[in-house]
Amino acid sequence: MKKLFLLLFSFPFFGLAQNTYVPDDNFEQALINLGYDNVLDDYVLMSSIDTVISLLVFNQNISDLTGIEDFVNLKILRCSGNQLTNLDVSNNSSLSRLFCGGNQITNLNLQNNLSLMILRCGNNPLTSLDLSNNSFLIQMFCRNSLLTNLNIKNGNTISLDSLMITNNPNLYCIEVNNINYANNNWTFANGSIDNQHYFNTNCSGTAIKEYTTNKELIKIIDILGQKTHFKKKEVLFYIYNDGTVEKKIFIE
Repeated sequence: MKKLFLLLFSFPFFGLAQNTYVPDDNFEQALINLGYDNVLDDYVLMSSIDTVISLLVFNQNISDLTGIEDFVNLKILRCSGNQLTNLDVSNNSSLSRLFCGGNQITNLNLQNNLSLMILRCGNNPLTSLDLSNNSFLIQMFCRNSLLTNLNIKNGNTISLDSLMITNNPNLYCIEVNNINYANNNWTFANGSIDNQHYFNTNCSGTAIKEYTTNKELIKIIDILGQKTHFKKKEVLFYIYNDGTVEKKIFIE
């Protein structure tokens, strides 16, 4: 009898362990509409979501995607046009396409998403974006944001054939592996970048670095991206034929 009582007592906890907590009613309702759940009770059966490959929950007025961590086989997530302020996809290691634009996301950590190929995260108040671990990235759109730091030095710059980061007025230096490729493929003229954006292999710090290698100055541009000549007391960008860019200001 004692053994039977212990078995019955432990059964409810065993059942709860198979559920995923989904506190946002709009998110859970979206899952119900997709056939992954049937009762609005803040829980979804884990076995109904752990094999899902593509999840389309855009424009659903969702403010919290808690529960997304149990979509362990998810490859495509479309959650644009919601009210998200945070998005944690660190447990979604198979994710290859992420569309999360048009939210209120201030931080986006994609260091664990090594399979990521397409990222569209524009129209969010993001200030920093580190894509240095995302070596399979082929498309990145992050327009109309508040970026001040952008690192796409992922060891495979030339695979990223589509970049759109316009209307990021607080962003200047963009960290990449291959400056020549970046300068040739991502330009203000083709709508990829803003006038003031430039590429370098190291954007940390503000000190001006001196280079001793043989190189030839191609042009000088001002902070608006306009070609100019030497001027005092004005930040200028010196672009060389080896792809390097130097930011300089001469006081005297």
